Amino acid sequence: MSAHVIVGTEVAADIRAALKAEVAQLKEQGIHPGLAVILVGEDPASHSYVKGKEKGCEEVGIYSEVVRRDASITEEELLSLVRGFNENPNIHGILVQLPLPKHISEKAVIDTISPAKDVDGFTPINVGNMMIGDECFLPCTPHGVIELIKRSGQEISGKHAVVVGRSNIVGKPVSMLLLQENATVTIAHSRTKDLASITKQADILVVAVGRAGMIGPEHVRDGAIVIDVGVNRNDAGKLVGDVKFDEVKEIASYITPVPRGVGPMTITMLLKNTVESAKRHAGQK
Repeated sequence: MSAHVIVGTEVAADIRAALKAEVAQLKEQGIHPGLAVILVGEDPASHSYVKGKEKGCEEVGIYSEVVRRDASITEEELLSLVRGFNENPNIHGILVQLPLPKHISEKAVIDTISPAKDVDGFTPINVGNMMIGDECFLPCTPHGVIELIKRSGQEISGKHAVVVGRSNIVGKPVSMLLLQENATVTIAHSRTKDLASITKQADILVVAVGRAGMIGPEHVRDGAIVIDVGVNRNDAGKLVGDVKFDEVKEIASYITPVPRGVGPMTITMLLKNTVESAKRHAGQK
């Protein structure tokens, strides 16, 4: 029997509908959530992501301010922009689109963002709070992964989750969030020996390595939940994930597609964090 496909666009639409209603209520109280996005350079993927964020803000009623700068901007000029938004009372969330030009330190930029407006969940304070389970802004893609599993009606507690990938943006944080949901977590990566022997133990398999078709049916146990975070272009230019979807769906019980899987959840959780930030700044949280 083929796996149930977890369609991220449908889950994201449900969350956005609830956010739209919540934002409308906040506006009645004089609270208008605001998100600032800083885009540096001409990276096509970054421009596409930012357009998606602008569209998402418009959909749910969040005020959106996008600042576009040439790749020649200096690090200090960029940091000054960030500091300005830190002080702006109309802005509740700040996002600097990555990657940045090589002459600018991503760490310096992230460290400059106020943790109270870090709706990407990247600053060391938010990451640290996530690690110990304190209130924080959760990183958007990992948070989206957890929401997809929960909203598919599947239990995480007590399950063995294997995460393939150890990036600071997805692999590490999603491992911590799964652990907080009482899963037993194993982290595998590019240097893991006999990867299939590890991944086949997973009740929940999260794959985030950025390598097209890396995970095939030989890596997956019967009935596993498979969440594919990968976004790649194959030789034909088609958007594909890290998982061989057509083959693995015949083994898994639940699986996310690429596109229309985890991707739509990332921006949606960013919108959710921005609304939460506005409520905190208004003293409602």
